[in-house]
Amino acid sequence: MILPRRRLLAGAGAVASTGFLPRPGLAAAPAGTEAILEALATPYANLPPLPPVAEEDALVAMGYVGPTSDGGWTEMHHVALQAVRRTFPKLRTVYVESVPYSADATRLLREFVAEGAQMIMTGADYGDFLTDVAARAPDTAFVQCDGRAVRRNVSWYYIAHWYVSYVIGVTAGLLSKTGKLGFIGAFPLPSAYAGSNALLMGARTINPDATMQVITINAWFDPQAAIQAANALADKGCDFLFGIMDEAGYLHVAQERGLWAAMWNKDIRQFGPDAYVASVVLDFAQFYISQIRARLAGTWRPVPHMLKMGEGVDRDPWGRRVPQEVREKADSVRTRIMNGWSPFVGPLRDQHGTQRLAPGEVMNDLELYHWNWALEGVSGLP
Repeated sequence: MILPRRRLLAGAGAVASTGFLPRPGLAAAPAGTEAILEALATPYANLPPLPPVAEEDALVAMGYVGPTSDGGWTEMHHVALQAVRRTFPKLRTVYVESVPYSADATRLLREFVAEGAQMIMTGADYGDFLTDVAARAPDTAFVQCDGRAVRRNVSWYYIAHWYVSYVIGVTAGLLSKTGKLGFIGAFPLPSAYAGSNALLMGARTINPDATMQVITINAWFDPQAAIQAANALADKGCDFLFGIMDEAGYLHVAQERGLWAAMWNKDIRQFGPDAYVASVVLDFAQFYISQIRARLAGTWRPVPHMLKMGEGVDRDPWGRRVPQEVREKADSVRTRIMNGWSPFVGPLRDQHGTQRLAPGEVMNDLELYHWNWALEGVSGLP
């Protein structure tokens, strides 16, 4: 049930499929990732954890950055909430859609606390709006997606989508005839840098001369702007499109113009079945469940989490027109990554020719999470 911002009510919802790739096992942890994230919580390691709470007495509140009907990012968070409700049938849950980045977020979070929430989760980083409220609610755990803050009662999580983007990039190198790849992003954020850079790196293992043109449209959901950007990229010769959007605008263009396209959030091949290669699909369910279980048990700690390929992010089944030999080549790379190999190794230079990574140096997941420079061969990002 959707909650009016001034009235918190529990509700139930429908179940949806994530389209996650079936897998025989879990991904191997990239070297050092857990230790790096654990170290961020070191200042709070010796403090007593938040007290346990019985399931029937607990309230978990969710704040979504968009509507649950967005067909992308927020929908996938909401699918995870349905898994929580099935796992903890006595637990009360509430949620509010389209929480703004403003003082309204502060008021909403305070209202969650006033209602007695033992855990508050958000689908985006609300920065000081959240940490200011958390400082005045020491017995409530706050967990935000794509966050940065770590406090005694504040943590964050994100998905290591760059590995999936790299795997899909291998298919781009094999499928593209022009070697010109296009990327549609919302804003020049680390997610856009990591996604476009990783895709190009994967493509360049096949075609060393491949390039990436990026267009940002200043919105996560703007089908018309995404369509215009996709057409502009196609007009420049890009025959493989990728991006981070909450809708299928550029997939429609790829379908109409005979291009290839890879998407984000979930399987949406129905909007461009001939153009569809794969999606970077998200599954937050097990993470939500583990965090809530720890909070109920009184064992929750503010350790950030990076959901790995196979455990929170992956590709979905390949599009119907992706040739078998292309699938096998990309899947062999995926297997290597699942076994602990990282492709993000130097030497790497930025778009200005400056060396950013020395030969043999490996970017860790925290560095990839904060990636804020465009790789040599990428244009359109600052």
